[in-house]
Amino acid sequence: MNDVVSPMRSQGLPTQGGAPREAAPFVDIQCLTKRFDGVAAVDEVSLGIGRGEIFALLGPSGCGKSTLLRMLAGFESPSAGRILLDGHDITSLPPYERPINMMFQSYALFPHLSVWENIAFGLKRVGNSKQAIAARVDEMLALVQLTALARRKPHQLSGGQQQRVALARSLALEPRLLLLDEPLGALDRKLRGQTQFELKSILKRVGVTCVLVTHDQEEAMMMADRIAVLNRGRTLQVGVARDIYETPNSRFVADFVGSVNLLDGTLKEDEPDHCVIETAHGDFYVSHGVTGVLGMPVSLALRPEKIRLIDKAEALPLHNAFSARIVDQTYFGSSSVYRVALASGAILQVAHTNSDRHGEVLATGAAVTLALEAESIVVLTS
Repeated sequence: MNDVVSPMRSQGLPTQGGAPREAAPFVDIQCLTKRFDGVAAVDEVSLGIGRGEIFALLGPSGCGKSTLLRMLAGFESPSAGRILLDGHDITSLPPYERPINMMFQSYALFPHLSVWENIAFGLKRVGNSKQAIAARVDEMLALVQLTALARRKPHQLSGGQQQRVALARSLALEPRLLLLDEPLGALDRKLRGQTQFELKSILKRVGVTCVLVTHDQEEAMMMADRIAVLNRGRTLQVGVARDIYETPNSRFVADFVGSVNLLDGTLKEDEPDHCVIETAHGDFYVSHGVTGVLGMPVSLALRPEKIRLIDKAEALPLHNAFSARIVDQTYFGSSSVYRVALASGAILQVAHTNSDRHGEVLATGAAVTLALEAESIVVLTS
């Protein structure tokens, strides 16, 4: 069974030097590389994951996140680098000797077994007594709130319920590390949003360290304590969701995480407390310096929700006010997204929260002014 990777329980692994190292990462990935036919799918990735942390690997298809997860599980052997779990080098251990479980997107439940039997499967394989198995399965059923459905078969469950069965089975052997590969990808959007909260709550209650692979930025931001954004086998940025969204360190991260308007420009003025970026659409005043060379090319990242639309006579800000015209708008219930054309012809997206039930909708073709606060603009030099 794929998600029963190891019979080892949480009695602990030895640490290097014989003594626990609380300051060291619980999962320490050191310069990990995996090459296929000479091409690096994972390219010298180094990450430290804390004990009890939910850590997300986020990136587009083919970025190397699933290969990295499979190396953690032992299903792929690294071309170079090491993996340490609680100070113990597990790089060369086969999957069945690692205290790690992996839950796949398909859940891989046995269709001919009941919910109770699916959860018990791994416990039986490692030779637990009937009494111990029964107690552990009942504990897992209560944890995922499926006690009343214990005798049902997988086809009699909803997608969210099947996901909880797979999670219960993965946790039954008390893994020290749980790996989740696109765990909610098979669910529809509404159910996925609801299940994210349930899954995070269960993982936090158990306290298991978890590495989550996803290409869904909202899933990563909602569930993870920290996120690593990957592309082409490399780690581009690691941090909490707010930092990655508000202060991306590259054009790729800004574009991949959330909606964004990206404009090209050059550094016109650079002081410790501000800089001015010259673009084809006008000059942008930013409330921090970039320590760059005047004239160097940069990009500006403008989040749609941080742009104000002004269509009435009111005082305009001293900086970052631009004449524009509404191209079209889309209503999403909680918000509306306007596409707005600057005088230069560039099209920007502007998000507006619909806080008033009968709020005014700006008509297509209406003349407006776009206004941005200087601290809301991100300057990207890479």
